[in-house]
Amino acid sequence: MEQHPTALVSGKAEIGKNVKVGPFSIIEDDVRIGDGCVIDSHVSIKSGVRLGKNIRIHHGAAIGGPPQDLKYAGEKTELYVGDNTVIREFVTLNRGTVAHGRTEIGNNCLFMAYCHAAHDNIIGNNVILANAVQMGGHVEIGDWAIIGGGTMVHQFSLVGEHAMVGGGFRVTQDVMPFVTVAGYPLKYTGVNSIGLKRRGFPDETINALKTLFRFLTSKKLTSAQIELRIEKEVPKIPEVARVLEFIEKSARGVIK
Repeated sequence: MEQHPTALVSGKAEIGKNVKVGPFSIIEDDVRIGDGCVIDSHVSIKSGVRLGKNIRIHHGAAIGGPPQDLKYAGEKTELYVGDNTVIREFVTLNRGTVAHGRTEIGNNCLFMAYCHAAHDNIIGNNVILANAVQMGGHVEIGDWAIIGGGTMVHQFSLVGEHAMVGGGFRVTQDVMPFVTVAGYPLKYTGVNSIGLKRRGFPDETINALKTLFRFLTSKKLTSAQIELRIEKEVPKIPEVARVLEFIEKSARGVIK
């Protein structure tokens, strides 16, 4: 480990190979840091943090602080961050509560400056959160989702995989997979075609999703008519099944 003389690293922390710790950073007991991580200056890493490999944490980030939940009574919980994730300046990531036991952040994520992940958040792989995205407790974000800067995500809300949320908006219901949403109030604006093409989805899949969402967001069809049209006209591919499953399991209702 390469440690700046002003950094404070607990002897009870488990530090991997080729880890760098910058000036005035503090690493507490019961922390695990994987190989190749780089901790910049003035970073706080609290007990219960589990960092994977090759993570970069920038100046002033607060990692693994206690939940901002009045029910939290000091019980031992964790924060897990996956490999190759980048955490920019002044990001705050809280540990979990007994409800889930941990806050989870996947591999290859990017948290831009001033983002906040609250207790019991579950963030998938390859997720991008632009500057100052603020998430309440128990939020779940699917793989490859992108959330624009300054967006607020209400507690217990879900954002499906490959979805894109515009910047400066407020998420108060669940965002379906594969879509883009924007506006006040937030509404469906189309299939995330550009993102899906970049990730190798074939045109047939994208077109099937467009047909599916045209029915799902129709104001002219009844629920029974929508169900019938989907059954007859939409290809039965895994992505379509995933959207229908997401809607069925949504507790807050989906944004249309």
